[in-house]
Amino acid sequence: MKRLWLLFAQTVTVLVAALFVVATLQPQWLGRPTSVASAVPVLEAPSVRVAPSGGAGSTSFRDAARSASPAVVSINTSKAAVNGAQNADPWFRFFFGDQGQSQPQSGLGSGVIVSPAGYVLTNNHVIEEADEIEVILNDGRKSAAKVIGTDPETDLAILKIELTDLPVITLGNSDALEIGDQVLAIGNPFGVGQTVTSGIVSALGRTQLGINTFENFIQTDAAINPGNSGGALVDVNGHLMGINTAIYSRSGGSMGIGFAIPTSTARSVLDAIVRDGQVTRGWIGVEPQDLTVELAESFGLQPGTGVVITGVLQNGPAAQAGIRPGDVITAVGGKAVTNVPQLLSAVAALQPGTASPLDVTRRDGKIQLQVTPGRRNIARQAAAR
Repeated sequence: MKRLWLLFAQTVTVLVAALFVVATLQPQWLGRPTSVASAVPVLEAPSVRVAPSGGAGSTSFRDAARSASPAVVSINTSKAAVNGAQNADPWFRFFFGDQGQSQPQSGLGSGVIVSPAGYVLTNNHVIEEADEIEVILNDGRKSAAKVIGTDPETDLAILKIELTDLPVITLGNSDALEIGDQVLAIGNPFGVGQTVTSGIVSALGRTQLGINTFENFIQTDAAINPGNSGGALVDVNGHLMGINTAIYSRSGGSMGIGFAIPTSTARSVLDAIVRDGQVTRGWIGVEPQDLTVELAESFGLQPGTGVVITGVLQNGPAAQAGIRPGDVITAVGGKAVTNVPQLLSAVAALQPGTASPLDVTRRDGKIQLQVTPGRRNIARQAAAR
C-alpha cells in the first residue's frame, strides 16, 4: 500500500511539473493567449466585445463616464516671456520703451493616465515648447509633470507625474472598433472643466489629412473642441479607444468631425518611448507616388493596388535591394499597400537591420525583393521615405 501511494505521489508530481512547463513555454497548447511583454504596466480590457454595463436597451453612459473620467486630466502649460535683444540697449528703451519684452504664454489641454506608475498620454502639440507643465486630476490634486518623451510624427507625448493612488484608465482594443459604434469624448474644452460628449465612430483609418506624418485616425462626431486635445475617446464600457487630437472646423468650434489617434498606435509609442527613450522606425530611401489611373493602366493594374516609386536614393536600402524608379510596390512585409500613407506606415513598422520582403510589380512581371531597412531620421523624411 505504501509503495502504491509513493508511486501515485510521484506521478502527480511529474504531471504538475509538465503542466507548469507547458503553461510557461507553450501556453497556446492550453488555449491560453500569449501576451507581449510591455515596458509600461497598464490595464487592458478583454479582447472580446463586452456589452455596455447598463444592459440591453440602456441609453445612459453613466457607468462608462464614471469609469473613465477620473483618469482624464487637465494639462496647463506655461512658457516664460522672452526678452528681446533690443532691451539690453538703454537708448532703445529710452526712445521706444520695453517693446522687446514678450508676454508669458500659457496653454490648455487634456491627458489620460494610462499606468499606475504615473504615465500620462497626451498630444505633443499640447506640451510642445512648454517650460512648465502642470497636471490637474479630476479629484483636485495637482502635480508638476516631467516629459518622458515625444513623438512629433504621431503627435503623441508621454508625461510622468509623481502621485500615489492614481486612477488608471483601461486600454481597449481600438482595432475592434467599427463604424457606428458609440463613443464618448472626455476632456477639458475651453477650460470650462471636465466635459463628456457622446457620438459614434464616423469613419476609420482616416489618412492624408496633413495633420501628422503617420495618420490612421478614428473619426467621430462626438463634440471635440479646443482643450480636448490629448483627452480620451472611450467606448460604452469606458475603455480607452483613442487620444483626441484634432477637429475639422471653419469657426474654431466643433462641427461634428473630430479625429483621434487609435489606442493601438498610442500603446506602441508609449512602450517604445519608456523602453528606448524614442520611437524607432524603418526607412528604405524611396520617393513614392499614388498609382493614378493612367499609371495603373500602363502596368496592367487596378488603381489603388500599389504605390509607384518615382525616385530611389543612391546607395539607400531600397537601391541596394534592387528597387528601381518605375517599380510598383504592392506589399511590404506581406502587408498590402494601396497608397503612400500606407506604404509609409508599413515601412516605418519594419525593424531596422532586419531583412523584409517587398512585393514589386514591373512591366515585365512580378518579383519579390528582400530589403534591409535603415533607421528613420526625421530630418531626411522630406527627401525619401
